[in-house]
Amino acid sequence: MNSELSRIAGSTPQREAPPPSMVERITLIMDLFEYPQIRLTLEEISDRTGLPRSTAHRILDQLVGMRWLEHMTAGYRLGRRALGLGGREASHATLRAAAAPTLHELAIRTGLVVHLAVLEETEVYYLDKVGGRSAVDVPSRVGGRAPAHCTALGKAMLAWLEPERVDEGYATGIPSRTVRSIAGRMQLHEELGRIRARHGLAYERGECFGGIGCIGIALRGPSGPIGALSLVGEMRAPLERLAPLALSAARGVMDELASRSWRLGIDAAPGRIQVAERRAPAMASARADGRE
Repeated sequence: MNSELSRIAGSTPQREAPPPSMVERITLIMDLFEYPQIRLTLEEISDRTGLPRSTAHRILDQLVGMRWLEHMTAGYRLGRRALGLGGREASHATLRAAAAPTLHELAIRTGLVVHLAVLEETEVYYLDKVGGRSAVDVPSRVGGRAPAHCTALGKAMLAWLEPERVDEGYATGIPSRTVRSIAGRMQLHEELGRIRARHGLAYERGECFGGIGCIGIALRGPSGPIGALSLVGEMRAPLERLAPLALSAARGVMDELASRSWRLGIDAAPGRIQVAERRAPAMASARADGRE
């Protein structure tokens, strides 16, 4: 009896039992994803909700199946159904505001059209387009979409996804947009490999729109691309000369995200952004590597 009382007295307080209702348990999990770009592992979700690991895993599987959440290598994040309730728009507005100064500086310096876009399944979704009078000559629009596999923006982002995820997206085939478009998955993977070898720089010449060429670079977080920017010119223009500007612009956008302290779930501290490893000249507004 005494030994039993001692055992009880010396025991640590028990964690409050998780709610019995399935709706309450789902709410506990979904409340953890306060921001659109938050990623959490199964262990983190179980620890923060107090749910047993097996219970949390079972609920997460159902939420993934219903597209409320998405499961990635780095953990779980909000899925398309949840983002469609407003979270996606908030995330897009944040990225667009942070990128705006750099996009305008790029357009002024180069005289070219500059795009900002995000990847949605196998399409790019245009968040911004800057370029003055020349913008009317480029058949794209804010809020519009284009096939990811035939745009520099899309290829730059696809290059940093897991190959299996790319295959899943194009399981039914790859439609050709022009005679220059990528037409098969093997060809696509070869192109994505070349992009990674170029430190993330993607090129497109006449693959989406005839007579137009682009250079693109992804904005990368630890779990993959969060967006991309591109410069648009004539198909035969020497786009390779724009590589330093594109790399510096990506650094500028990521630095701006960090300086505003927005919680996007991105390792966006200055100097730690995941673009090319080689040094590129700084733009006036990009503040690459902390220099003016």
